Amino acid sequence: MSTTSSETRPNGPRIEFLMIAAVLVVIVAGLWYVMSQRQQSLRSSPAGLDGLQIWLTSNDITSYNFAGGWPIDQTTVDLLVLPVYDTSLDAARTPPSTKEELLLQQDEYDLSSDVILTKARRVPTLVVLPKWKSGMRLTGLAHPVLLNDPKRIERTLDEITGGGTPELVYARTPFTEFSYQSGDGTRLRANIYAAQMFRSDGCTPLIGSSDAMILGECPLPRSTDPDDGERERVLVLSDPDLLNNHGLRLGDNARIAIDVLSSNIDEGNIVIDYSRASWLRDPFQEPERERTWADLSRFFGPPFLILWLGAGLLLALFLWRASLRYGPILRDRASPGAGKALAIEARARLLRLSGQDGALVREYVSARISAVAATLFGPAHAGHYAKEDEFLRFADRQHPGEAARLRSVLANIQQLPVRTHATEAIHLIDEFEQVLEQITHDT
Repeated sequence: MSTTSSETRPNGPRIEFLMIAAVLVVIVAGLWYVMSQRQQSLRSSPAGLDGLQIWLTSNDITSYNFAGGWPIDQTTVDLLVLPVYDTSLDAARTPPSTKEELLLQQDEYDLSSDVILTKARRVPTLVVLPKWKSGMRLTGLAHPVLLNDPKRIERTLDEITGGGTPELVYARTPFTEFSYQSGDGTRLRANIYAAQMFRSDGCTPLIGSSDAMILGECPLPRSTDPDDGERERVLVLSDPDLLNNHGLRLGDNARIAIDVLSSNIDEGNIVIDYSRASWLRDPFQEPERERTWADLSRFFGPPFLILWLGAGLLLALFLWRASLRYGPILRDRASPGAGKALAIEARARLLRLSGQDGALVREYVSARISAVAATLFGPAHAGHYAKEDEFLRFADRQHPGEAARLRSVLANIQQLPVRTHATEAIHLIDEFEQVLEQITHDT
């Protein structure tokens, strides 16, 4: 037997695992922030379209920004606004190495012409062409020296439209006004700084003229892949200043943006798509899977159902019988320090069953002295004072009145025969405990 207490293990996850999980979360969040920082700063810059999304939402038009990561149902998209910040589609972007190269950079992030065409063939799409170099985003200043190379934009426009040879046209005055009639008959005027217009034989102007339009409906290149979609026309906005954060504040641009975009939607959403891949999913053309859940459910029907029920009953019987025989796992038995306590208990039980009460009392006295030494002197000195001679020397110094009685009780216990009467053993143990109680509490 033993009265030594064992330490219990605290419930819940250990603090080390929580710290590791927190560090991993911080690392993942940091990587996501660094990878999306260029796009985030671009969207909130004068050349971005965050203001358009806020303006549409404030006018009760459902719209949201999309950067990829999960499939979206293309039947819920009424208009896909696709800003292009790449003047060399399908070519790898070269990061700038100097501040001057950064200011004159024409490609913000890479896009693929195949991805743009796939989106445009599946859902109604408004492609917003690039206009400004990175210097306009970084400085917040618009100047003709920061305009992109027109040849590169013409090549980009030619890759996403079919028929005709598109050509860019620039205004000769700083500010250019474009007349526009809204759906309710109101005459509005768009005001664009350093207007970037285009002309193409296959495009129908919506804002501007056939020789100089900023918004037109153009044909898409023909595709031989039936999975690309069946749409044949795409809206092209050559000057992003009609919709971006910088241009919405000029003239009637904000009202024109609302009218143009709302006239192309019914009850669906306007999605401003910044993703580099096509995440559109057609729910009516889902691939037919070779295996379904019905195939798995057959394993739980007759005759397999009888086997599963039998296995369940056998498992329940096994667990019930094990719980009766062994009982639940005790936390204090599985905690650190429990091995010594279990060994003492097992030895005491063997001695008691074999009738060796004298040896059992001596084992008990040794364990109690160790426990009292640990209580009085702490774990660091418990091993030294747990010895019977050292404990008696301590009692002689600190408790001389009880030391003689303790020495006498210990001597009587040591003289007990191996097979002694239980009454005599209990009497000596009671006297021993009284002495220990007085020494422990100094009474």
